[in-house]
Amino acid sequence: MTISLSKGQRIDLTKTNPGLKKALIGLGWDINKYSSGQDYDLDASAFLLHADGKAKGVEDFVFYNNPKTPNGSVVHTGDNRTGEGDGDDEQIIIDFSLIPPHIHRVGISVTIHDAALRNQNFGHVSNAFVRVVDAETDREIARYDLGEDFSLETAVVVCELYRHGEEWKFQAIGSGFNGGLAALCRNYGLDAQ
Repeated sequence: MTISLSKGQRIDLTKTNPGLKKALIGLGWDINKYSSGQDYDLDASAFLLHADGKAKGVEDFVFYNNPKTPNGSVVHTGDNRTGEGDGDDEQIIIDFSLIPPHIHRVGISVTIHDAALRNQNFGHVSNAFVRVVDAETDREIARYDLGEDFSLETAVVVCELYRHGEEWKFQAIGSGFNGGLAALCRNYGLDAQ
């Protein structure tokens, strides 16, 4: 049974789902009838965060141009440049058994590619969601529907997965940023030059 979450809510992932080793993080969205004259290219990314809440380098940042961590603990499955169709638009797979012990959180975000240039923002996006699926059984564990809380934002931290002792938990975040990917990188301690 899928647990539906609201902004700020947290749930246990590995404790209440014994045997969960790999999670598929599915992200999806639709574009409102608004048109900026160009396709909307939304991009999922993952930030691997140390105890201070910061990523330390490119090895801690997974996105379409850096699709996996050096040890394969976090893998981006591919860039969907239009978001058309039903279901997940992009996916990130997390292997909890491979995440190095110095990584305490994994922040999952979505940005709009070239948002400022294309005059696009999350006010044009609807039906955005994140879901957590057991990658081995294909069973959906949790889902967070972001709602219509965004207007001018060009990046959103959707959720974070975090360690709690030996277990992993999920928190629905839903925090918007202006400034796209560069703003997210700064938030998580990376220089987005």
